[in-house]
Amino acid sequence: MPDPGATAIIEVRALTKIYRVGVETIHALRGLDLSIARNEMVAIMGSSGSGKSTLMNMLGCLDRPTSGAYHLNGRDVSRMNARELAHVRNEEIGFVFQSFELLPRQTALENVELPLVYARGGWRGRRQRALAALDRVGLSKRVDHRPNQLSGGQRQRVAIARAILNNPSILLADEPTGNLDSQTTVEILALFRQLHAEGQTVVIVTHEDEVAAHCQRVVRLRDGRVLSDLPIEQDTAGRHLATVRAAAANADVAPSAPAPSGGVAC
Repeated sequence: MPDPGATAIIEVRALTKIYRVGVETIHALRGLDLSIARNEMVAIMGSSGSGKSTLMNMLGCLDRPTSGAYHLNGRDVSRMNARELAHVRNEEIGFVFQSFELLPRQTALENVELPLVYARGGWRGRRQRALAALDRVGLSKRVDHRPNQLSGGQRQRVAIARAILNNPSILLADEPTGNLDSQTTVEILALFRQLHAEGQTVVIVTHEDEVAAHCQRVVRLRDGRVLSDLPIEQDTAGRHLATVRAAAANADVAPSAPAPSGGVAC
């Protein structure tokens, strides 16, 4: 659970979402409550049908609840109109997706610049801000490369640079390592931890315990409700997570083995 004394950046109360498909009624969320404090790093987990994708869409202002309230940074976004929600998505939320969602014909720099095209006053210093974001994720030497010239890890770094460009209130990642190998996964999760250490609020939607192990807290969903909401060390549904997290931390500080010849860096 979040620190009671911390400032909540996400407040969800009695959130419901009902879909109607033909004659069938699907209750994707059933009165869900959730609070995430500023500068937390939280994993949201659940099996297929648990409601985690629906909740992610709600947190990202990509869909509206049937009932209930969602306050982001003190603003009730569940009552906003389409134009207001578009501004919130552009300025308050940084999205990172499993499939990277990069424009194939644009360079890394141009892909990162994209959110500023739609931001109010975004043209001011656009190139400098995008270069700074790429440098922050370790890609200052790849700014002119197109996605097909980059490794999977590098493409995800471009996506993360794009997501943090507007200094969002929350960084919302949907299965961000799903298309990466195990070593690159560790490196990308280390980047998320670095951003969190710098003050970024990070929410990762995942089905992998090894990914959740890098977070401070795990929220598990079942049938549209919160099944458990615990610090990583107390998550009884996955007791080994703390061990995995400690092993990952030790790997971060251990001397790096030489890269195999011909390999592509992340």
